[in-house]
Amino acid sequence: MDREHVKGAADKAKGAIKKGAGKLTGDKSLEAEGEMDKAKGSAHNAAGDVKDAVRDATDAAKK
Repeated sequence: MDREHVKGAADKAKGAIKKGAGKLTGDKSLEAEGEMDKAKGSAHNAAGDVKDAVRDATDAAKK
């Protein structure tokens, strides 16, 4: 797991906690912030997937 995937997992977890806390307390702002963090985590995961694909293609080309 590379750095982008780790960042993505951390942001998704943070977002889920914030969203849950926002729902529990009725704080729509905190809930929205949680959604943004989850989206940020998904973006990091996508970036990590692209890096993995490039790395795999480079490795395949070397063989």
